[in-house]
Amino acid sequence: MRGEVLSFDTPSGSGLISGDDGVRYRFDQNAVSSASSIVVGMRVDFIPVTDAATNVIALAAPGIGAAPLASSVSASAYDFATALFSFQGRLRRQHFWISWLICLGVGVVIGWIPLIGVLISLALIWPNLAITVKRLHDMGQSGWLAAIPFAAGVIGAIAILATVGSAMVANGGNMDSEDPAAVWALIGPSFGIITLIILVQLGFLLWIGIAEGQPGENRFGPNPKGDL
Repeated sequence: MRGEVLSFDTPSGSGLISGDDGVRYRFDQNAVSSASSIVVGMRVDFIPVTDAATNVIALAAPGIGAAPLASSVSASAYDFATALFSFQGRLRRQHFWISWLICLGVGVVIGWIPLIGVLISLALIWPNLAITVKRLHDMGQSGWLAAIPFAAGVIGAIAILATVGSAMVANGGNMDSEDPAAVWALIGPSFGIITLIILVQLGFLLWIGIAEGQPGENRFGPNPKGDL
């Protein structure tokens, strides 16, 4: 089978090949006929064994500097469809913020459209989850951590309902009270809970948007920056 070298780390002697069958295969230096000639972006011939590549042979060595440059440009280019709709692989910080701003802009614009705006807003949950999961992957974290801001919102909503319900019971179910103290006792705690929810969600957004991605390849795929 033939494929293209996605990454090759000389110190560890390990790398990754994207086969023409669409599957990625790991290989090590011992499986390469001439490991010193392996560079990112070159075409190779190999024998697949499960998820590993054996008997790796370089087919054509690209010009000096050409393949790494092409690989870097390809990895650095923003892929709209992959970034917003795929949960596979990794997403660098710059592309995360581009995607996040796109979702935000679309959400603000369509928010003014009755009914259709609500449906599109629900549909935006998918791309928001996709970019969050891939950003977590780039950091070497589990994509399940994307549930943190959603869990904070759900738990906060339950807490608000419970707090307001308790205050109403204590107030005898009277919603028409003009006593500022009674009104504040009814709605005051809700503001604190809402503030806490916002802080948790904002903190999570800043964490995944600012944290450095893992260098080189990790268990979720090659470095989206194209370096090792």
